[in-house]
Amino acid sequence: MYYDLRDRGAKIKTSVLCPGIVNTRIVDAARNRPQGLPNQPDAPPQSRRDAAAEHFVRRAVEGGLSPQRVAGQVFEAIREEKFYILTHPDWKPLVQQRVDSILHDRNPA
Repeated sequence: MYYDLRDRGAKIKTSVLCPGIVNTRIVDAARNRPQGLPNQPDAPPQSRRDAAAEHFVRRAVEGGLSPQRVAGQVFEAIREEKFYILTHPDWKPLVQQRVDSILHDRNPA
């Protein structure tokens, strides 16, 4: 899409937002599920391990970037015509590790 738009001289551009941890209500996404469509109606009660993992994720999300800050990053990237928008530049080594795994046919680390 990036090249198609560029090659056509389009007045619009495209970007890819690669967000890190953002302080949203994503961990409460089930609140949006219709009552008649439970995710797993016969699911067993949450294990201690799963509860601890959920607590960890909730704490991480609470400490994430504000949506307003991410929006600011997006608008700045659009003005600068940047394709990739990484909200957490300090995560670039993790991105590199993922790319290296892909290029070397390795399973995720």
